[in-house]
Amino acid sequence: MELYDASVPLRTGMVTFPGDPPFTMSPMFERNRGDAFDLALLSMGTHIGTHVDPPAHYLDGGATVDQIPLDTLVGEGFVLDMRGKRVIDAGALKKDLPIGCRRVLFKTDNGPLLFQRDFREDYVYLTEDGADTLVERGVCLAGMDYLSIEKYKNEGAPVHRTLLRAGVLIVEGLNLIEIPAGRYEIFCLPISIKGADGAPARVILRR
Repeated sequence: MELYDASVPLRTGMVTFPGDPPFTMSPMFERNRGDAFDLALLSMGTHIGTHVDPPAHYLDGGATVDQIPLDTLVGEGFVLDMRGKRVIDAGALKKDLPIGCRRVLFKTDNGPLLFQRDFREDYVYLTEDGADTLVERGVCLAGMDYLSIEKYKNEGAPVHRTLLRAGVLIVEGLNLIEIPAGRYEIFCLPISIKGADGAPARVILRR
């Protein structure tokens, strides 16, 4: 059995989507100051690092992060190697997406960008017709290895809306650099925050 961690550690100074709150961890109690224990205060947005976008992120009345079905978050899926492509469109998916695939994580040239301090606008993204193809194929979870699955400043966020309306959970900020393409059992476990529009997640792959 092989286990892979596809999550990005949360840390001060990490890259964030423009306008989103940064991650900070501030000590509240410290043993080296005479306190009985260490305890820190965390401050961050709901879409920091490796995180999930539930329907409530864009859709009125959509399911919040604590309402995501467990059988969406856990199950068989694929890491699909899309390196060398500038976009992930319907043509690429119809060629490379395995038949019957329910969960797919896209490994692209974005990987190293997650570990740079500054946000990059020219990341690889899923196109509108690519989103349509995922819905048509019955995918229930789609993951990208940068902070958005959609083109930067794509007016109206049609990719997010297409996927979320169809019940496709979006996972963003995946670290797939050292993870080979192929079939895995995927465990995508966001923090269960009642009523939240998103949450950081630990994503583990097993094969």
